Amino acid sequence: MNTLSVIWAPLVPWEILAIAGAICVVLLGFAVWRGLRGWILRGLALGVILLAIAQPSIQTEEGKSLSDIVFLLDDRSSSQKLSDRAEQTDEAVANLTRQIEARPNTELRRITVGDAPDNAGSLLGSAMAEALAAEPRARVAGALMVTDGQAHDAALMPDLPAPLQVLLTGHKTDWDRRLVIQSAPSFGIIGEPVSIRLKVEDMGQVPADAPKTAELKIAIDGAAPQSYQVNVGEDLELPLTLDHGGQNVVQFSLTPVAGELTDRNNDAVVQMNGVRDRLRVLLVSGEPHAGERTWRNLLKSDAAVDLVHFTILRPPEKQDGVPVSELSLIAFPTRELFVEKIHEFDLIIFDRYAARGILPQGYFANIAQYVRDGGAVLVSAGPEFATVESLWQTPLKDILPARPTGRVFSESYLPRPTELGLRHPVTAGLTGAPPVDPSKDGEAPHWGHWLRQIELGDVTGETVMTGAEGSPLLVMSREGKGRVALLASDQAWLWDRGYDGGGPQLELLRRIAHWEMKEPELEEEALFAEVQPGSLGFTIVRRSMAKEAGPVTITGPDGTSTTVALRETAPGRFTAQWTAPEAGLYRLKQGDLERVVALGPASPREYEHTIASGDVLALAVAGSNGGVTRLEDGIPQIRTVREGRPSAGTGWIGITPRGASEVADIRVMPVLPPWAWLVLAALLSIGAWLWEGRGRRRRA
Repeated sequence: MNTLSVIWAPLVPWEILAIAGAICVVLLGFAVWRGLRGWILRGLALGVILLAIAQPSIQTEEGKSLSDIVFLLDDRSSSQKLSDRAEQTDEAVANLTRQIEARPNTELRRITVGDAPDNAGSLLGSAMAEALAAEPRARVAGALMVTDGQAHDAALMPDLPAPLQVLLTGHKTDWDRRLVIQSAPSFGIIGEPVSIRLKVEDMGQVPADAPKTAELKIAIDGAAPQSYQVNVGEDLELPLTLDHGGQNVVQFSLTPVAGELTDRNNDAVVQMNGVRDRLRVLLVSGEPHAGERTWRNLLKSDAAVDLVHFTILRPPEKQDGVPVSELSLIAFPTRELFVEKIHEFDLIIFDRYAARGILPQGYFANIAQYVRDGGAVLVSAGPEFATVESLWQTPLKDILPARPTGRVFSESYLPRPTELGLRHPVTAGLTGAPPVDPSKDGEAPHWGHWLRQIELGDVTGETVMTGAEGSPLLVMSREGKGRVALLASDQAWLWDRGYDGGGPQLELLRRIAHWEMKEPELEEEALFAEVQPGSLGFTIVRRSMAKEAGPVTITGPDGTSTTVALRETAPGRFTAQWTAPEAGLYRLKQGDLERVVALGPASPREYEHTIASGDVLALAVAGSNGGVTRLEDGIPQIRTVREGRPSAGTGWIGITPRGASEVADIRVMPVLPPWAWLVLAALLSIGAWLWEGRGRRRRA
């Protein structure tokens, strides 16, 4: 296929040529007015000169026609596996491929789209945009898309230069029921109800005999579910009460109904963090000392802590002649604190408190019962703990984990964790901890020394730290439903002041207090998972005081079980890496410990809308002059239609041939060489001169 065209390459701008042409016309007009006989030849000479300046050339193009390109996109996402959609897709793709390959001068481009990562759904628009960018638009004759129509990036569908034909899988009679979480808080206050808004929806051609109510089951952390009958199509608000801190996994499940398309969208998972509204702490101080401010700084630095501080500023034995009425403006409500409202406190701290008769023995018995009922007591002991004024001489001795021997170490010593303390979550992993073996203290920098300690004996709890002469320094125990910690020194404040290098004083005291208040992250025996963001992999963590941990059984959302062995990666910490085959709810179990882990949504995005429909792609179809055809009515025949004409009808779809071509060779040749233009102009000028000269002689 050859084409000829004239191209111009003027030596001067066209504006100058136009001005020169106008001057030439004026001069020729003047010659005609004067009656000069050679004005025609002079005009031709001027025209030749202007053409020579414009430099006309003949361009010859040799080209060849190109074939048309048709895209065939087949959707292989998860929603395409419902019902018989996979078989419909296979049959349609095979038939359309044969039709396109049988057409002359037509090429097929196959595009297969699966599930996008990170639960992004079916990215049909992005796939089509990438395919179109790789081909010349002038050759695209059409695009065929075999899908259920659920494109999650329809806004990215490109502006196609040819018809887009959507071939829908599925059936007109399909219907489905799904569970939608409309709103859910990310955290909830322990013991107080939180509201979750949800809705049960029916989609598609719902049969008349479908039940108008649904059975909704709610389970928290894999516990036995509670069942409710709810109405379909109504907004529901369900109150839930969290009973423990940390992460709570709440699973909602609808009982499947016969005839619905799938039950994968019948589940939903909400993860909420349980938090305490206000931590109420009662600090009972004895005589003022340097470490008292340490406790106040620790407790007042947390805005979530309500602190009540009961302190003895003037012991009864102090006689200074000042009337009692001038020392105390109001009576301290001891009965209200230690009897009536004691169960409202989450933690009671005794800081160097001496039993001097200010609090009756019945109050201490009430505190002991408070611990057995689930409360927590922390004793920070000073020298008074080794005397007759010791708390050991009160009913608290029944819950204290060790007995004072009466000896006080007044010497420098280094607090160090025990073998058990290296595994206990309260003392494990504290920065700068010295080795258990004192002979290795010089190998690395460690905590600073303390200067006083009360010797303990008859230890019944767990000793996690030792001090002077290897005597127990921090002893922790469980009493009934509650917990007790005994710190046999009042010297923790030295770390806060940086004495001898200091130490993790605030972190240690915070861990002790939170362990006593049963925070999940500080439980000795725990099983949990650390989910890796953006993937289905997670780390199984088993924390235990034992030296070995058995394998963990993982149960997936489809009911299959897998056993994973653990290895000890740190003292008291056993871990294993595991990658789930799919998103969903997984149950971890080892012995009596169970944990629920939610990976991605319980109902993937592919199952949010399962009814096949062309509504999502309607804008792209209309913009390309395409059409939507259901495959259940038969696979359509492909026809050729002109641009702008209807491209879809009953039993057929159309593509638009483009007739594109490409240039193989271009040749450019000047109309005349420069010397020929010069000779031609000169001959015309001479001819005009001779013509005019003959006329003058004839007149003469």
